[in-house]
Amino acid sequence: MNDEGPGPGSSARSNRKDARRNQQALLDAAAAVFVASGVEAPVRDIAAKAGVGVATIYRHFPTRADLVIAVYRHQIDACAKAGPTLLAGGPTPYAALGKWVDLFVDFLVTKHGLAAAMQGDSTGFATLHAHFLERLLPVCAQLLEAADTADEIRSGIDAYHLMRGIGNLCIGAESDPRYDARRMVALLIAGLRQPN
Repeated sequence: MNDEGPGPGSSARSNRKDARRNQQALLDAAAAVFVASGVEAPVRDIAAKAGVGVATIYRHFPTRADLVIAVYRHQIDACAKAGPTLLAGGPTPYAALGKWVDLFVDFLVTKHGLAAAMQGDSTGFATLHAHFLERLLPVCAQLLEAADTADEIRSGIDAYHLMRGIGNLCIGAESDPRYDARRMVALLIAGLRQPN
């Protein structure tokens, strides 16, 4: 029996896990602030929400564009993982679809500030957009198929068209306080229901 305890590699792995967990918490905080206040929100607000110093954010993300891109990728991954989880744990596929669309709308609020943050980097933007489609289209399609199979929604709804429609309903919402994009998206999702 070896009484030497964990080897030197386990400490390094533990530190890497802690660093990843801290970075995930920081990205979650930044995403929440971006959804509430836009991508131009002060870094000090993000630091306060994350419970870290401003210097910690700049150490991980030297520019606002770096932070916005990281949040964008983080939200894509979170949205992609959420679909199957919601489908497995939800009362109905339609309910899972509705909850997933709420997450997708939160993501779109951040996405609309991405273009400004990435001025002049059209290649980087195109790469992120391809990642977005690759990760989220199959999830949306899975949710639609499950709701269709359960006879909860009209058949023949295309995931790309639905996501594009939701995106179009969200455009400009951050600059017009009288416009409620969430309400309009909720009406769109209600319109998917199978007529009685």
